[in-house]
Amino acid sequence: TDTKMILRAVGPSLRPYGITNALHDPTLELRDSQGAVVGFNNNWKDDSTQASEIAVSGLAPTNLKESALAITLAPGNYTAIVRGKNNSAGVALFEAYNVQ
Repeated sequence: TDTKMILRAVGPSLRPYGITNALHDPTLELRDSQGAVVGFNNNWKDDSTQASEIAVSGLAPTNLKESALAITLAPGNYTAIVRGKNNSAGVALFEAYNVQ
């Protein structure tokens, strides 16, 4: 059966935990097993519908530049790609939450 997920790519909110080279503006791309893009986000509040779902879940990132997707996925393999906007570099954390 399909699974409702919240996926997050955080960077700026890692700084208070001593990560000095945290990724300033992470993007999140999700691809299926065939390589097709099934989700993309730059700043988590960019899509108001998704932002509402993410906020209601209690899993909203603490920084507006962080990325998140509220997505329903069919069983299968997926690849999450976290990149810095404009090819920036740094440390990021990818998180996946089952919200069913």
